[in-house]
Amino acid sequence: MGIPTITAMITGITTMTDAAVAGARVEEGGAGTRGLIRLVTWLSPAFPVGAFAYSGGLEQAVKGGLVTDAATLRGWLESLFVSGSGWADCVLLAAAHRANDDADRLGEICALAVAMFGGRERQMEALLQGEAFLTAALSWPHAVFDRLPAEVPYAVAVGAVAGAHGVSRVDAIAAYLHAGAANAVSAAIRLGVTGQTGGVAILAGIEDNTLQVARRADISSLDDLWSSTLVADVMVLQHETMEPRLFRS
Repeated sequence: MGIPTITAMITGITTMTDAAVAGARVEEGGAGTRGLIRLVTWLSPAFPVGAFAYSGGLEQAVKGGLVTDAATLRGWLESLFVSGSGWADCVLLAAAHRANDDADRLGEICALAVAMFGGRERQMEALLQGEAFLTAALSWPHAVFDRLPAEVPYAVAVGAVAGAHGVSRVDAIAAYLHAGAANAVSAAIRLGVTGQTGGVAILAGIEDNTLQVARRADISSLDDLWSSTLVADVMVLQHETMEPRLFRS
């Protein structure tokens, strides 16, 4: 018997390693890991939905003296998560996730979401980001795109696509919330409310709240669709006539 060559030994090791990795992927649930990768991509600042152009009324709140530092920014975000537009978006996302294979139901959810918008800029923000998200997400082909109506709010688009691709509902909700918070923090940094270190501290500080809201929304129904952040809603409306401005909402 001859002595194995270095090339043969390396080839054997590589083959064994590849097989081990493939086995581990199956064992650990490759769908979950793939779903995580897709969530990170879909809700990344690099995903072309134009989120950087919107502040959701935060710019008006800063101008009005309601959000002045890291503490008030965190309070603003958490109120939206618990009882404002963030919560409403999570309920809609969860509903769309469940209904991803039902065109009629998806149409009803979209119509309800559009009817609930409290102002022109809020509607524009949700619909334009929804359209941009779906256009970019076509890189992951699926029949769900044919089941969606012409106008799809952002949260509904994310929920339907995530559900169709088998991404965990609670993970999709949590990732959506985190992306929204990160975008708001980025806007706040540009508005001079906080710095990058302070912004990161806010994102770390609201983790538990993000998880709690995501778990609540995961088991929610459309009967849980509500909002009670009147001041934030007024800020969105007032922003429509704000000049000069950095953001579209």
